Amino acid sequence: MPAAPSSPRPPGGLHPTAGAQAPAGSHPPAGSHPPAGAGLLAGTTVLDLSTVGPAARCTRLLADYGARVIKVGPVPSADAEPIEPPFFAYSGQRGMGRVLLDLKDDDGREAFLALAGAADVVVESFRPGVVDRLGIGYDEVSARNPGIVYCSTSGYGQDGPHAQWAGHDIDYLAVGGFLAMSTPGVDGAPPLPGATIADAAAGGMHAALAITASLAGRAQTGRGAYLDVSVAEGVLWLMSLAIDEQLALGGDISPGHDVLSGRYACYAPYRASDGKWLAVGAIEAKFFTNLCNVLGCPEVAPKQYDDEAQPAIRAAFGAVFGTRPRDEWIEALSAADTCVAPVLDVAELTHYPHFVARGTVAEARRPSEDRFRQLAPLLAGMPRLPEGETVELPDPSHTDTEHLLKEAGVDGETVARWMDKKVIA
Repeated sequence: MPAAPSSPRPPGGLHPTAGAQAPAGSHPPAGSHPPAGAGLLAGTTVLDLSTVGPAARCTRLLADYGARVIKVGPVPSADAEPIEPPFFAYSGQRGMGRVLLDLKDDDGREAFLALAGAADVVVESFRPGVVDRLGIGYDEVSARNPGIVYCSTSGYGQDGPHAQWAGHDIDYLAVGGFLAMSTPGVDGAPPLPGATIADAAAGGMHAALAITASLAGRAQTGRGAYLDVSVAEGVLWLMSLAIDEQLALGGDISPGHDVLSGRYACYAPYRASDGKWLAVGAIEAKFFTNLCNVLGCPEVAPKQYDDEAQPAIRAAFGAVFGTRPRDEWIEALSAADTCVAPVLDVAELTHYPHFVARGTVAEARRPSEDRFRQLAPLLAGMPRLPEGETVELPDPSHTDTEHLLKEAGVDGETVARWMDKKVIA
């Protein structure tokens, strides 16, 4: 891991001077939400070298907390087609800017370092060693900007035997124990998770938490940090209850060994008469007793954690739940303190009354395109959108390269020369 520089730098980044006018012919920073100056990370500038995966999930979070995120992509080339996620993915790059640079060219590299010299955070997700070979790694950036928080996300970390392994979400869940602890299918195979948990939580949230902690530390010391975010190690943290139990007590930690992994009938899904499912999580005795009373089988309540009674309890619950549709059961159970919830599919949850009341869905619009719905900024502390307001998404055909380079202190003649050379766009 690179050593942190000793010279401090006051916090701050690519922030326009109050009342300053943008250079003629340049585009203003792309995106309009969160509004300028809003959010807990307002005033923080992030350069994002990723396109998809954990790093992109990280910067989506940072942007929704108010950071100014600038996506860094390659200049157009006949040799390679850049990865472009679908228009709806990652919230359509809501509130983000965009620059295009040729990082393999000396001038393109200099353009990146100029931007990084005025930024607060760099996030990258190349294979370990690539940014150093390109000349844009932590050592090069921190030499210009000692306060930089430089976050490298990778599957297995920057060193170790697996550092150069390629991988995706399923691989990190596999080595981290998540798949093995998931209830197997009929053929004994671990099931595929319904979401990219490793990318989103073990990688994206992991990186965002590390970055915000580093920014808080920098506010005290003036010094930046280098962050080696291993997605696989993030999965280990997600699995820490099971892993710590094995480390402390030994034994076989596998599906069905405790209440949270399917050992008992009080924590399981059940099918209703309409084929839809209910999730029962009645771990505590009072909730289980309430559930048994509503289901008409109070005699099983004292046997909640009796291993020999579990097959009979499951059968009883399954038979009773199979007599009524899911939503009827929810109506009957929701007010009875039973820890039961409906298993919603994705289409259902987008119209679920509770989520609608909480403002979790917003309307968005791309330039010259029809409106569509997307998840709004919804995590605690994110600025909520005013009711009825449409999110105006950035135009993917525009870039902010010229404006941001001039803002970072690069003179107009140099920017024009780089444009003519086609190392920036």
